[in-house]
Amino acid sequence: MFERFTKDAREVVMEAVAHAERAGAERVEETHVLLALLDREGSRGSFALAALGLPPGGREDVVRELGEARRRGGLSRADADALSGLGIDLTEIVSRIEEAHGEGALADVAQGGSPGRRSGRRPFGRGARELLAQSLRVTLGHRDRRIGDEHLLLALTARPGVPAEVLADHGVTHESLSRVLYGTDAGSGEAKAG
Repeated sequence: MFERFTKDAREVVMEAVAHAERAGAERVEETHVLLALLDREGSRGSFALAALGLPPGGREDVVRELGEARRRGGLSRADADALSGLGIDLTEIVSRIEEAHGEGALADVAQGGSPGRRSGRRPFGRGARELLAQSLRVTLGHRDRRIGDEHLLLALTARPGVPAEVLADHGVTHESLSRVLYGTDAGSGEAKAG
């Protein structure tokens, strides 16, 4: 499938691997792809992000929010709310774990390991592999020939989880991206996550 990627999309994937390596993560995850997308300049995806108010270099809040989710063991706010509905206080659990094991103890679990534990290439985690497959469906749904970084971004916003939640908090939703990139609503002309 990698041969179907544009130069920009290939660079996003390679930068996602680099983000995982710098973080000491065991696997490349969707958050690493998001960070790589946020680093891009001069690509179709970066122009769409800028049009929606998230320009290159304006990613500090997103990075902070991803860090907060990592500190919760990778759980989204929706996950935390669901647990709360069951009477489970995630904030209290995180606090107790950090009292016993140090601040950020769950962050290592969310990244798939602990910093410095692995050298060499990182495999793609399940979510990242599914994201790449979803980007192909998005590409085909728009009748585009090659997978660009904009397709990776659209696929990321179509999937449930922390990256889509954080982007939505900044006005970057699947629907808003579809309007900016194609002048359409999310339901017209593309396969959505399912």
